[in-house]
Parts: sequence; structure tokens; C-alpha cells
Amino acid sequence: MRIDQLDGLVAFRCVAEERSFTAAAARLDISPQAVSQAVKSLEARLGVRLFHRTTRSVSLSEAGERLWSRAGTALADLFDATESVQEFRDKPIGLLRLGVSRPAYTSWLQPALAEFHAAYPGIRLELSFDDGFVDIVAQGLDAGVRLGHAVAQDMVSVKVTASEPVAIVASPDYLKRRGVPRRLTDLARHDCILFRMPSTGTVYRWELVDDGKPVEMEVAGPVVVNDTAAMLGCAQAGLGLAYVLEGTAAELVRSGALVKVLPSAVPLLPGFHLYYPSRRHLPLKLRCFIDFMVERLRQGGRVRSRRPG
Repeated sequence: MRIDQLDGLVAFRCVAEERSFTAAAARLDISPQAVSQAVKSLEARLGVRLFHRTTRSVSLSEAGERLWSRAGTALADLFDATESVQEFRDKPIGLLRLGVSRPAYTSWLQPALAEFHAAYPGIRLELSFDDGFVDIVAQGLDAGVRLGHAVAQDMVSVKVTASEPVAIVASPDYLKRRGVPRRLTDLARHDCILFRMPSTGTVYRWELVDDGKPVEMEVAGPVVVNDTAAMLGCAQAGLGLAYVLEGTAAELVRSGALVKVLPSAVPLLPGFHLYYPSRRHLPLKLRCFIDFMVERLRQGGRVRSRRPG
């Protein structure tokens, strides 16, 4: 069977159901001549006559009856399935797969999930957690999120949060044992929890502010992790100071489980950016997600709940 043998099946289905080329043409919003030509081309390719035609009536031939009895239901299902896909162009539904770092989830996405679901109940989110730079194309994701604006040249980047504040935190027990650092030079006598960058494999040098000037400092400590949640857990356990995005530690600081230190020495980092492969044929579900998050950023963290009409 050649692939072009499927051409003309739409016309065949309509004529078989309507028993009229004119009615089929009206249903398809094309001329009767176009319908007739489509059916003739299909008959020529199959090598059989599918309809008996007179000036007053149209009926299925024996070959047409067999094709209709064998393929009629399948054709209806196929065309209904094809038509059902069109709703993706008109209303936001379906599965949206995102590659998200844990800091991005904790400080940005998690607080917005309930509002987003209320606004777009037809969109389901699947989150893939990775603190490194995610190759969304290789992993079959719709979009990814990373801190800062630097993404691959073939990616589109959209800012979805304002600048992200950093915090240095430790447990009250650790600070009671080791003292509270007051100056950057105090970090040399403190245990620090180190973070190995998943993308590069290098240990992160703390970005700090010294007398208004940005500096990088290499710190030392008993534990190296590559996961923010593990870093916070180590800090809670009293293993040392942790350098994290402020939003990831907010609840622990509010509860008293962790304490912020050296507040004047921490910088503001670039906000989170959503990135995706191309603007062409952007799925409506992703467009709605982007618009929602950009609007949330514009309104300072909250979007009035709305359902698409």
C-alpha cells in the first residue's frame, strides 16, 4: 500500500454517508467537482469503482460497500481523533513537562501551583527535578527553568522571577557551638557545606559582597552535596553554614530551625528564566504557562484566578 492511497478518504467517507456528491461538498465546504475529483483519484489508485453514479442517485458499489464495511468505523475514529487534536489550538489542555531545579521549585513554582491550576485546570504538570542545566530536547521536556539568562543559542529565554536574594544560614545549635560570623574573614574558621555544580562538576565558590564590591570566596567544610534539599538538611543537622537562595530556606528560618547570618554580605542573583526551543508552533499549554508566570511577576507574585472562557 502506498501512502498516497489514503488521499481521497475524507471525500469517500462523506459521500458514503450522504449518498450525494453535492451534500458531501456542502459538508466539506468545497465544490462538488472537487469532491468528484478526489473520489475519482482514489478509485484510480485502488483500481476499483467505489460508487455507482446516475443523474439522480449515488450508491456504493460492491467494492465501495466492502471498503465502507471494513474501514468505515476506523475512518470515523481516525477523523474524530484528528479533529480532537484541533482543540489544542483553541483551549489549554494536556500534559506540560518541565525541567526544574529544586530551588526554582521551592522559591518560585510551588507557591504558584494552586493559582495556576485554578486558572488552567485542563493543563497537567509533570516536573523533572535537576539542579544542573537540563537538555530539554534530549529529555523530551516542553521547557526548563534555570537561574540567570544564559541559555543555549537555539533556545528562547523568558524571565519569570525578579532577582533572587541569597542567604547564608545555620542551625541555632551550630551557631551556639561555633559562634556567629560577623565579617567575611570569619568564614575561614567556620565549617561550610559545599555544593558541587551538577552541570560542570566543580565546587561552587560563594558569591559575596565585600564593602559593596562583588567577590568570590572558596570555603571549606566537612560535606559536599549536589542537591539544595540535602544542603539544607545538613545545615539543620548542625554541620555548618549553607549558602542558598533565600526562598528555599524561608520556612525553616520562620520556624527557627535555621538562622540567617552575614545579611550584608550576600548578593542578589539574576532571577529564574524559563527556556524552550522555539517560538514557532508554541503549544497553547506552554504559552498559557509563560503568560501566567510573566503576569505573576508583573503583579509581584500573585495572579487573580481566572478560567479561560
